[in-house]
This record gives sequence, structure tokens and C-alpha cells, in this order.
Amino acid sequence: MLAEKTRAIIKATVPVLEQQGTVITRTFYKNMLTEHTELLNIFNGTNQKVGAQPNALAVTVLAAAKNIDDLSVLMNHVKQIGHKHRALQIKPEHYPIVGEYLLKAIKEVLGDDATPDIINAWGEAYQAIADIFITVEKKMYEEALWPGWKPFEVTAKEYVASDIVEFTVKPKSDSGIELESLPITPGQYITVNTHPIRQENQYDALRHYSLCSASTDSGLRFAVKMEAARDNFPAGLVSEYLHKDAKVGDEIKLSAPAGDFAINKDLISQNEIPLLLLSSGVGVTPLLAMLEEQVKYNRNRPIYWIQSSYDEKTQAFKEHVDDLLAKCSNVEKIIVHTDTEPLIDAAFLKERSPAHADVYTCGSLAFMQSMIGFLKELKYHDDMIHYEPFGPKMSTVQV
Repeated sequence: MLAEKTRAIIKATVPVLEQQGTVITRTFYKNMLTEHTELLNIFNGTNQKVGAQPNALAVTVLAAAKNIDDLSVLMNHVKQIGHKHRALQIKPEHYPIVGEYLLKAIKEVLGDDATPDIINAWGEAYQAIADIFITVEKKMYEEALWPGWKPFEVTAKEYVASDIVEFTVKPKSDSGIELESLPITPGQYITVNTHPIRQENQYDALRHYSLCSASTDSGLRFAVKMEAARDNFPAGLVSEYLHKDAKVGDEIKLSAPAGDFAINKDLISQNEIPLLLLSSGVGVTPLLAMLEEQVKYNRNRPIYWIQSSYDEKTQAFKEHVDDLLAKCSNVEKIIVHTDTEPLIDAAFLKERSPAHADVYTCGSLAFMQSMIGFLKELKYHDDMIHYEPFGPKMSTVQV
């Protein structure tokens, strides 16, 4: 437990963090990644450019300040972030570097207002928070299905929508991994470690991709959407590489499946609480794995499948979804093509979905923020709303 004086100083900085938190975290990332370029092999450059990662860190720091008297209330968020850290192979030795540059950023942004007492208090608070993360992540490393990065071979590459490719990969003989023994949880993601040759990239590029299925009969399957160039941003570094350059027979490196997005197994076998699977674009990927799991164990449970895409060409896994839903006895399938239909809103959900359901939703950060807001507006309880955005999850959290 931090000293009372330290906690009082941290709480007194909350108004400043609310106003300048993102400025501090942007400064932090800029300085750290300029002076420690080796970390560019870990951090997602796109998330830095669009502000998703600085925003997520600002939310995390603010949440820690507001809950400094009892950091245990943040444990769910710590675990969510911890899964990402483990998947990216962030280790205890990285935490002192982060702490150093976070304190420097606070000093740089606040100037003379960052008194020695404030810097010292945040130094103590950061160490306490880092210790919590390191402890949580230690267990995650111990429980991972394999350590570090392992070599896999691309055995199949298939378009499942006009802009989405499904990859099937199998562990190479020297990986030490046996597919038959891997207990995959539907909703988890793997992390791909690539070194793209396009866009004059000189660093490793890591990206998370949800698994399409818990079955490993044919290998591990994950889907990648081609992130096209837009505004002032080039095409997605890793997605462009995987779409255009990676081919069957190539080797890619993966870290073990991670994530806390998982279907409630206690509800799979019962029929009283419907299952609502709500996706946008490539966000359908982990929900497809969950649908497979539900169909495998109970085909009588009410299922609401709501899938949004721009048009029919970008509607991923159309035939596979239809085949799975055809095996169930109580299904409501709703497909929304936003090129000709309105975006999903609260009125749509109120009319087309059950008033009480176990909800799993996945898509872009903007889609997630909208859907979570609509579901709460419709009085869905937090413990019945499960989600996985494609981006830093803390960006969707209100503190």
C-alpha cells in the first residue's frame, strides 16, 4: 500500500490528467521511441499515428490515479492489458524504461507545476502499478501454450471476403508444438511477428489477429483485413504484407493465443438466455469461433446473429456462417449492408434483438464504442456485454 501522502498527491493530479493526459502520453511515446528505437520492434506504429495507443495509456493512467486508494478494482483492466503485453513479449525489463520516460513526460508537459513531490509520488505509484502488471503477466507467461515466438508455415490462404484473407498455418517441425494438444479458447487471438518489405520498413511489425476457429484439425486459422490507404496514412503495414507478399509455404512467427474475450461456457448448454453475436467487418472473426463452439455443444439455444459489412462482397465467411446457423433450431440472422442501409443504432437493436441476452460484439473502436453505448442505453448489464475491439481496449473505457 502506498503511503497516504503519496496517494493524496496522486489524487490531486487527477484534474491535470483529465485535461492533459493525452498530451503527456503522446510526449512519452515520442521521447521513448526516439531514444529507444529497439522498442519500435514491439509498439504498433499505426496506433501511435492515429492516437489510439496514447489515448489508451492516458485512460489507464487516469484510471490508476482515480483508484490509487485501491488499485485492485482495476484488475480486470490489468488482465486485459496483460494479455496484450504477454502476446507482444513485453517483459519485466521493459517496465523501468517506460517508468523513466513517463516521469520525464509529466515533467516536460507540466513544467514548473511538476514539483519534486509530484514526480516522486508518481515514481512510487508507477512502481506499484508496474509490480502488479509484472505479477499478473508472470502467470500468463507460465500458462502460455508455448514460449516466445515459434515458426509456423502458411498452408492455405483463401479470400473469405473481397478484402479479407483467411490464413491457415501449421507449426514447423522444429517448433516443438503439437496441434492436437492445443486447447484453443474461442475468441482468443494470436500475434504475428513479421518484417514487412514494403513501405521502407526497417523494424519488426507485430499485429494481433483473432482466431477463426477453436478447431486445430487443419491448423490455426486467422483472418486479416486489408487496411487500404486513407487520408494521410499508407496501407496497413502488416495487412499489406500478408495480403500481397506472404504466400503458401512461407514461414511466419507466432506467439501463443491470448485474450480474455471468451464465450460463457456456463450458458452454452442452457436455452433460457439467448446468445447475441454482433459484429462489424472483420470483427466477425472471433464470433465465428464462438458460434462454432455453441453449435458444437447445443443447437437449441436461441441465437441472434447480427453482422454488418459495407456490402455483400465485404461480408466475410458468408457460406460458413449460413452452414453453422442452418444446424440450429432457433436462429435470427440479420445482415446489414451499410452501403444501402442505415448503421446499427439503439432503435435497431431494441427492435431486432432480445431484451435479455449474453452479448458478444467485435469490430473497430468506433463500432465498439457505439454498440456498448447502445446496449447500456437498452439496460443491458455490464456483465452481459463482452467485447473485443481491434485496437487498444482501454480506448473504449470510461473512467
